This record gives sequence, C-alpha cells and structure tokens, in this order.
Amino acid sequence: MMRKAWIYLLVATLTACQSQEQTVQNNNYIPPVPKLSSDVMTPEVLWSFGRLGEPAVSPDGRKVAYTVTWFNIAENKSYRDIYVHDLEQNTSARIIDSAEREFNLQWRPDGQKIGYLSSSSGSVQIWEINPDGTGATQVSQVEGGVSGFKYSPDQNHISYFASVKLDKDIHDLYPDLPLANARIENDLMYRHWDSWHDYTYNHIFIAPYRDGKMEAGKDIMEGERFDTPMKPFGGIEQFNWSPDSKSLAYTCKKLTGKAYAVSTNSDIYLYDLEAGTTANHTEGMMGYDKNPVFSPDGNYLAWESMERDGYEADKIRLWITDLKTGGKKDYSANFDQHAEQLTWTANSQSIYFISDIQATDEIFRLDLADGMIRRITDGVHNYSSIGLAGEKIIATKTSMSMPAELYSVDVYSGADEAVTSINKGILDQLTMGKVEKRWIKTTDNKDMLTWVIYPPNFDPNKKYPAILYCQGGPQGTVSQYWSYRWNFQMMAANGYIIVAPNRRGLPGFGMEWLEQISKDYGGQNIQDQLTAIDELAKEPFVDENRLGAVGASYGGFAVNYLAGNHDGRFKAFITHCGIFNFEQMYVTTEEMFFVDWDYGGAYWDKSNAAAQKSYSFSPHHFVQNWDTPMLVIHGEKDFRIPYPQGMAAFNAAILRDIPAQFLYFPEENHWVTGAQNGILWQRVFKEWLDRWLKE
Repeated sequence: MMRKAWIYLLVATLTACQSQEQTVQNNNYIPPVPKLSSDVMTPEVLWSFGRLGEPAVSPDGRKVAYTVTWFNIAENKSYRDIYVHDLEQNTSARIIDSAEREFNLQWRPDGQKIGYLSSSSGSVQIWEINPDGTGATQVSQVEGGVSGFKYSPDQNHISYFASVKLDKDIHDLYPDLPLANARIENDLMYRHWDSWHDYTYNHIFIAPYRDGKMEAGKDIMEGERFDTPMKPFGGIEQFNWSPDSKSLAYTCKKLTGKAYAVSTNSDIYLYDLEAGTTANHTEGMMGYDKNPVFSPDGNYLAWESMERDGYEADKIRLWITDLKTGGKKDYSANFDQHAEQLTWTANSQSIYFISDIQATDEIFRLDLADGMIRRITDGVHNYSSIGLAGEKIIATKTSMSMPAELYSVDVYSGADEAVTSINKGILDQLTMGKVEKRWIKTTDNKDMLTWVIYPPNFDPNKKYPAILYCQGGPQGTVSQYWSYRWNFQMMAANGYIIVAPNRRGLPGFGMEWLEQISKDYGGQNIQDQLTAIDELAKEPFVDENRLGAVGASYGGFAVNYLAGNHDGRFKAFITHCGIFNFEQMYVTTEEMFFVDWDYGGAYWDKSNAAAQKSYSFSPHHFVQNWDTPMLVIHGEKDFRIPYPQGMAAFNAAILRDIPAQFLYFPEENHWVTGAQNGILWQRVFKEWLDRWLKE
C-alpha cells in the first residue's frame, strides 16, 4: 500500500508539472447560424440555440464572464465555452474554446483571474485563466476530482467539495467475489433522482491557496455520512465564506436513510477555521434552510428558509441574522411570495432577490433601514440571476419567445438593456407566436391567469386545434421560462393554440392559491384546467372538436386523470413521466416527504381521511372510462416517478383496445437532456398530435 501511495504521488507530481501552463485545446465548435428554410421553429432549430449560463460579474463591475453551451446534434454531445463581456466597451470575446465543458465559473477576488472547473487534465480540477484568455493554469490536483469550489475573500484559501467514500459496497464486504454484481440495502435513500447511491458523500474541504496553487485540503465534515451540497441539485450556492475569511457557512441535511427520506429539515452550519469547530446556526428551524450569504461588512447572514418540515413547496422566506446581537428575523413575513437568489448590495443595507409574481419572475429589493420590500422590474419576462455592477444589475432574462440572454437592469427604474445577443442570428429568421395573458373565472369564482400562445402567422379566420398544457411540480410555475422540451413556441409552431393555465397549486399568486392543491390532486386544480380549455374552446378560431391535453410529472398525472374524467372533451393525450398508480408511487419514489405531504400519508392508513381522499384520485381507478388515444413517455432513470408508472398506463390503454404508443428512453431521467433524444421527443410529440387532431 505504501508503494502504491508513492507511485500515485510521483504520477501526480509529474502531471502537475506538465499542466502548469497547459494551452487550452482549440476546438472551434460554434455551429454556424443556420439558414432557415422557414420562419417557423423546428426541433432542429430549437436545439441549435446557444445556452447561456453561469454569469459572473468581475469585482470591479466592469466585466461579466459567462458560459455558452452549444449542441452538436450529429455527435449527440455538447460543448461549453467561457466568454467575457466588457460592459464599458460592449464587446464579447470567447476566452476558452475547448473540447471540454468548463463550469463553476467565478472571478478570483482580486479580479486578475477567472477560476473554473475543467476535466482537460483527465479529472475535474480547478483551473485559472487570465480574462483575455491567456495563461490557463491548473490550480488543484485532488484525487478523484473536484465538484465545486469558492475562493476565500482574502484569497488565502479555497473551499471545495468532493466525493468521499464512507460506506462499504458489495466488493468491500465480500472481496472474494470480485465478479458479483449486487447491492445489499438496509434503509431508504438507496437511490435518488436518477442514480443509485454510490457509497460516497459530498464533503466540503478547505485548502490553503498560494501563488496560484492549491495545497492539500482539510475535510471539515470528516466521517460524516451527510452531503454538502445536498444531492441531487445542490451546488456552490449552498456554501459561502464570511468577508473576513475566518468562517464558512454551509447547508446540510444531517440525516440519513428513512429519516432523510421523510424530512426537509436542512440547516445552516458555521465552521470556524481557527478553532476547527462547527455550530448549527438554525437549530430548531424545521424546514429547508439553505443558501447562506454574508453581508459584505460581515455584520449579517441572510439565507432562504422554509418553516415546515416535510413540505418542499413551503414559502421561501428571507431570514437575516444580526451577527453582532445574534437576533434572527424573517424580513418577508408580510410578503406572500417566495424570495430566492439573495444578493447583498455593496453597502450591506439592502438585498436583491427574485420572486415569482403573477407568472413572471421579477427582481425585488429589501431595504434593511425600513424593512420594506420594493419591486424593481415589471414585464412579460423571467429574471433568473442577479449580479451587481455599480448602479446596474446584470441579470439573466428569458421569455416564452426568447432563450436566455444577459441584460443590464437599472436599479432604480427597472429599465433593462440587452448585454448579449447569442441567438440573434436565429431569432431574426423566426416568427414567434403571440403570447397573450388572459384572466379567466374559475368554477369557484376566482381569477386565474392563463397564458395563450398562438401559432406563428396566426390567422383569426381559421380554426385551429388547441392543446391544454398541464404544468408539473405540482407547485411548478407557468411563468415566462424558455424550455428546450416543453417549449411553448415550439408547440405553437406545430400549428396549435396552446392554453397554459396557472391553476391552483402554482406560485406567484399567494400561498393560499399555492397550497390548495396538496391532498386535492383530482379536485379544484383539475377544474381550473378544464375551465381554461373550455373558455378557449369558445373562441371562433379554436376547433372545439380537436382538443388535446399534454403534461409531464404532475402534469402527466393530470393527463392520466383526465383520460378517465374528461367527458369527451379531448381527442388526444400525451403523458410524460406521469403518476398512474398512487399506491405504487408511494412505495417506489425516493423522497418520501413529498408523497407524505401531498397525499397526506400512506395508503394503508385507513383512518386517515385526507390520505384516503388522495388515493381515490389515482388515475388507475378510472381506466374503465378511458377512450382516447394516448402517447406515454418515460425515462428508465426516473426514480422520482419510476418508469413502471408509464408502462402501466401504456399497458392499460392497450388492454382497453385504445390506440396508444410508448416512447421509452433507457438513458434519460425525469427530463430529456440528450440532443438527439430531445429532437426525437419533439418529432414523436408532433406526430402523435397531428395524427389525432389534424384533418
């Protein structure tokens, strides 16, 4: 073992010497702007858009770095490169052009370098590059690689997270059976989202950083069988340095097995570098507490907090601790919306954040002086990131008609101006359908906002088939997002009126509206969706005899449920990763807190009236009423709603002699992320609807 350690050390040393000044490989992959044969979107055009990500404003506020991902459809792979935009000169330059997919983009605190992660040396390591694209240098040499990192403000340390194996697999337990292929499980959470537990945990390390090189790191969670960041979606937003670089705040749910599966109780922990001690800063706060952010002056710590354990869609509150007095306060107590992506102003007196309000994601500001929350932006758009550059906010903006671009937003007026135009060459050739906001009265006399998306070149004198879009979540938003699967302009380009209601259970309309859906899956929200399609069906340009319903996840459940409860409204259904059998779902999903909260409990608890009501909504109870063609789509790696749910729906339709098709993706999860799989999805989606809804 000692000899192997010396061999590894020798190899690592040689590799480090060779990669001190590694030239970034020139890949030259940016697809040329396609010359479109039509002004109408196609799946191939949709997958030709460049995808902006990870904007990072320089410390002096003069530049912003960002990534753009391009898909090579023929190769079925993507390329992600780094760009820098000079905000004063209004010019952009690609500074890294490689075959790798660089990520975790950030400026070094002195602004002299841009740090990022790359696998160009054989494993994912920390690299730095000059803002002009010269001098790419490897910073770390961590066995097994690095998953995410941050510089300390004084630039003397780097915090990073990496996988640490703490549990024994089958070969550790039975080393004499090297070809055995099995698992032995004794508790829950043995798989999550789309992967089986690999016996490792995300741990935070802190390492000295000197002269552009990172030294060996210390595991500040040594021996703990917990994850920071939390799996499956947590990233570097879940840990942050204090301004004096003496402590690190991080997010962790320190639970395992069944306890982890039934709880959302994560906490904020403070690690003291000098003492080497850790304290739970949110002890006794029972819901999700995450994403801590210190104020620049070090006097305050802000974080996102949910109140109730087990409820993943609870209100996201804005909590702040005065670190001098220890006092904690919910500054959003009178704000009936979520507060996310907290960003302090330079003077530590205000916090910008993003909140969904009436189906758009807008920028708000909390001012500590008076405790007031003020809305900064207002429009038909979504903002999804905040970076400060003096009196401007550099934010990512999307709409149903535009993929992500960077915009400069005036902090006083909210007026914005485009910074990037990555996809202008494609967008200039396309005609987008009109996006219309309608308010519709529900069956209980509430006002419901419904987006209506018209086909490009819409002719009001024609009659069009219409599609009811059923949103997932169930507490997902139908806001001005741009999706590469459920893309409203893509659906409308196929020649359909798209009806997308903000039914009960969606954020942006107050917590009462959001929470109504829990334990009432087949109730008011279904009536909301039927009301939306019924109202649009009255329009002279909608053919009421050619209506379809589509949706994924909870939206897939809604389609499965409507299949047995639609009174002949619809002529075609598409259900993607939808729940078919609630009882099967309860005992095969992974995050048990979700079904416990939304269903009200286990199906075997016959004394639980709320739970029994929920299980009565299970679509499999209504298969005897099915009479409409159905396309079922599912991914094998979907562990949230396991793929047998899709198989069961498809098999039931076939056994009922109902025209049905099963589109099955062995390598996809709850989503569809591959380029060719994504194009296939769009083609089959269109073909199915055209077959049943077009004459």
